[in-house]
Amino acid sequence: MNMPESPPHNFEADIPGFAQVRVGVPLPMGTHAHEGGVNFALFSRHASRVRLELFDLPEDAKPSKVIDLDPAHNRTGDIWHVWIFGIRHGQLYAYRVDGPQQPWAGHRFNFNKLLLDPFTKAISPAPAWSFEPAYGYDPSAAERDLSFSEVDNAGAMPKCIFTQESFDWRGDRPLKHPWSKTIIYETHVRGFTIHPSSGATHPGTYRGLIEKIPYLKELGVTAVELMPVQEFNEYQVKGSQPHTGQPLRNYWGYDPVVFFAAKASYSSSGGMGQQISEFKEMVRALHQADIEVILDVVFNHTAEGDELGPTLCFRGIDNRIFYTLAGDRRYYKDYTGTGNTINANHPVVRAQILAALFYWAGEMHVDGFRFDLASVLGRDGTGNLLEKAPLLERIAEDPVLRDVKIIAEAWDTGGAYEVGRFSEPRWAEWNGEYRDDVRRFWRGDTGLLGLFASRLCGSSDIYAKSGKGPESSINFITCHDGFTLNDLVSYLAKDNTSNGENNLDGTNHNFSENYGIEGNTTDVGIGIVRQRQIKNFLLTLLISRGVPMLLGGDEFRRTQCGNNNAYSQDNETSWYDWSFLKEHQGVFRFTRGLIAFRQAHPVLSREQFYSDSEIRWFGPQGGSPNWDDPKAKQLACLILEEKQSAIFLLFNADIDAVGFALPPAPFGTQWHLTANTERETPYDLFAVGEEPLLEDSQTYLLGPQSSVILLARSTNDQTLPTASKEPL
Repeated sequence: MNMPESPPHNFEADIPGFAQVRVGVPLPMGTHAHEGGVNFALFSRHASRVRLELFDLPEDAKPSKVIDLDPAHNRTGDIWHVWIFGIRHGQLYAYRVDGPQQPWAGHRFNFNKLLLDPFTKAISPAPAWSFEPAYGYDPSAAERDLSFSEVDNAGAMPKCIFTQESFDWRGDRPLKHPWSKTIIYETHVRGFTIHPSSGATHPGTYRGLIEKIPYLKELGVTAVELMPVQEFNEYQVKGSQPHTGQPLRNYWGYDPVVFFAAKASYSSSGGMGQQISEFKEMVRALHQADIEVILDVVFNHTAEGDELGPTLCFRGIDNRIFYTLAGDRRYYKDYTGTGNTINANHPVVRAQILAALFYWAGEMHVDGFRFDLASVLGRDGTGNLLEKAPLLERIAEDPVLRDVKIIAEAWDTGGAYEVGRFSEPRWAEWNGEYRDDVRRFWRGDTGLLGLFASRLCGSSDIYAKSGKGPESSINFITCHDGFTLNDLVSYLAKDNTSNGENNLDGTNHNFSENYGIEGNTTDVGIGIVRQRQIKNFLLTLLISRGVPMLLGGDEFRRTQCGNNNAYSQDNETSWYDWSFLKEHQGVFRFTRGLIAFRQAHPVLSREQFYSDSEIRWFGPQGGSPNWDDPKAKQLACLILEEKQSAIFLLFNADIDAVGFALPPAPFGTQWHLTANTERETPYDLFAVGEEPLLEDSQTYLLGPQSSVILLARSTNDQTLPTASKEPL
């Protein structure tokens, strides 16, 4: 194998530009400033040779300085280390690692490939970054990945950046909102403000998100859940849109190249370390607005893909340690749908994942994490699911992470589905059952009455038997992965043709409906039904026990034109078109009002399941519902609050109106109308304290496919209008 030439190097000797080089120490991992220099530490158990290269510019193909690490001096156990005096903030560096090139044994070392430090906090920008020069094999060879690439890819690789800058947090501390007061808003840093209609001065960046904080405050959410900000390559996706020829991009970012580095292209101030400070500015500003920051993190796989993928970091450092390999170690077990699976419960890998969490929570001040395909983190080195996975237990019980919110996507593509029983009770979970059952109920499917009732109450049928409460249920109707709320009521089938995969990607199990015409329509009748169903979904979500999560843009009917897998659409398909906010101001008003209603009535969000004394169920006639009737689509419930107050919820998923008998209001109160999804804005929802009195306290005619909130309260203010009249 042809290797790059190495200049001679003596320990404790001078290197031009540096006073001295020392052996260094094995901990901490990554880079660490110490005594006027920087210590570099890298793990590799099976390496025979490690080289540290220093660069002046990101595009440089040749290093300015080279330090070969002597295994007799610069190695402690499996850690290779060196200390260099005079390294300053902004220094670019990377590694080369040599060892066995034995794919059949799980080893894929290639000294010709420049490697990123797994612990780097920042990597330099790489315009139009191509992974092809990073292939450790010759793609043209008949042996494919069993061949060996002699191409030096240093000029095509981004470089790690040593960063050492202070940041004034101005006393910022974690907010520690309880789950009972948490309302999550899932969004994408770039997509949130990149559209010209956003009006942002710094569109598509961390600072652009800061500019939208007043909007988030007005809406009333208490946390933003950001889609991946761990560094990834947006140019990883190949191909173009079939209809427009526009190139496809890795928009979502669920393919990290390293775990610690914040996405550089989301920084308006530069990508040479400035991304760290700008990310911190965003967190600090959100905290000042009393909004928490939750990161969607990916520790289940990396961008290196399967055996035909690039050698960027982990594969070239110690492939057999970092990845879960098949019986034939040439291949990878794939429980993620991406070609590889991180060997998360190997002690070395587990320690690295924990270190990344410590960094994001401690240094970057984030408040929580949503773990993508979290079931992968519960598999052992052979791929089997562990009953008590060490990594998951450690995350739940670690004292540093004790106040951090932890949310699992409790499944993977290898068949694991652990909703309701994921690891420790402290783990919250995306409740996929909530999404599906609520969608099916409002679509008019039969046999859903009992399941719908359980979803309203926090899904005790799913969580109680494992010792979890409703706070473990992250309730959602829509998320980034699937239809937007507008598209859920506008498309019967997905339209992902623009992804260039012949519409074969994305799920076909959407439980959606178009109400007569596929996609956008000017039909007034269909438009009315769609608007009403959108409000039904929002009302259901925001009165259910558990933790509500709203997909960003649903509050003003953002559309992806039927695309339910827009991972590659860094364009107007995915971007937030803020002109929709003006067009659908009524839906925004309705969402904002329901959030305020939820916050005004803590009974809806307590971190315990309802007791029999707190809630009673009714059918339209006033008696108990006929739970066994598969055709029943009407339901009501009485929720008792403190101080002789109550909430009465009515739901009708049928296409015909139905009259509901009303229970007596608690002593000293009368029924008032809070919300009715059948009505047009502004008569569909009334502000807290402005709810009109019902004229008829005995019965309520509930329109087709609609829902209502009634509130029992005192009527001392005789100036309040009746529900049949216009609001004040």
